[in-house]
Amino acid sequence: MPTRRRRHSLIALLILAALLAVTLTAAGCEETPVEPPPDPGPGTIDSSVPPPPGRIAFEEVVSGFDQPLYVTGAGDGSERLFVLEKSGRVWIVRGNERGEVFLDLSEVVSTESEQGLLGIAFSPRFTTDGTFFVSYTRADGTSVLSRFTANGDTADPGSEKVLLTVEQPAKNHNGGMIAFGPDRYLYYGLGDGGGAGDPGGHGQNPATLLGTIMRLDVTSEAAGDGYVVPADNPFVGRDGYRPEIWAWGLRNPWRFSFDRSTGDLWIGDVGQGAWEEIDFQSAASTGGENYGWNLYEGTHPYPPGAAEPADPSRFVMPVLEYDRDAGKSVTGGYVYRGELIEELKDTYVYGDFVDGRIWGLTRMPDGSLSDRLLAETPYRISSFGEDDSGELYVVDFAGAVYRIVVE
Repeated sequence: MPTRRRRHSLIALLILAALLAVTLTAAGCEETPVEPPPDPGPGTIDSSVPPPPGRIAFEEVVSGFDQPLYVTGAGDGSERLFVLEKSGRVWIVRGNERGEVFLDLSEVVSTESEQGLLGIAFSPRFTTDGTFFVSYTRADGTSVLSRFTANGDTADPGSEKVLLTVEQPAKNHNGGMIAFGPDRYLYYGLGDGGGAGDPGGHGQNPATLLGTIMRLDVTSEAAGDGYVVPADNPFVGRDGYRPEIWAWGLRNPWRFSFDRSTGDLWIGDVGQGAWEEIDFQSAASTGGENYGWNLYEGTHPYPPGAAEPADPSRFVMPVLEYDRDAGKSVTGGYVYRGELIEELKDTYVYGDFVDGRIWGLTRMPDGSLSDRLLAETPYRISSFGEDDSGELYVVDFAGAVYRIVVE
């Protein structure tokens, strides 16, 4: 287990001010007139905040999966968990037992490099309409967003309706996370298309869907068998911008989540070679944030040694970044809203895929953020997940799913 001293660089920006009143004029997005809160001053890790009593522990739920990438509940009260395997299968888990295969797309999914079955999200009306959505990489390397219909514990592969396809220039940085926001729209993240340093310049090109998080209406009557772009998306009607884009300037937003209590959006964006970052968007945001890639890696001009870009105020800096002494590939997590771990309430729990560390990020009364190490694990943390009750899980790419508990 790695034991190198962690050097987290905690960036206490004016989260509400920086994310709600950010000026994106040079990028073509208008300013949102929001009164900023008082400046809490520069932030550091607050050593006065003690770790939770006892020690964060991990209770194995089930193992034996083939490179699992995600776990989630369906929001239907059934207490089922759904576990995605990179190879294309979705398994149902009840209690501590793996049940039947819910969906099998192994015949059409590519598993090369960072490709695979990458995301699943259940319709807000799943209990009545049985629809859910998946994102995967097709055998030809194309990113696909599709809708399926389920009947009980089985989904019909023949019910697939392909909603959106995006060509991928490389086999890495596919992203693929999908999640419904509190507005009942589907959010879909894609990486920059791969290659070191974003050679295609996709991160700062709003004419492409690569390097973005999209916001799509996939459940209304108007969406039909496809999707429609919400009329209040930030770039609707703007020449040179894809109207699906909600946020951009991202390298690989592998895992993002909405706080089920506040509606805030937290994004774990995987770094290039020096800095991993956590980005934040307030629930009050009207979208359009540019998180800076590939002109910034974290808060640092990119490539290393480059001059500060013109008009840096058009970019939204991460609320937290960490260097390679702390970890090498961030895995975004969730704000804990469960009932069983009082010590984690209101804490954003996230980790690192390579080094297995898990941290907790908490907002202090003055608006600053305090970060603490929660656990050192041997796991390759491919994802976190929530069940219907808000309890948190860790997915180990080596084949198991664990529930977070306190000893």
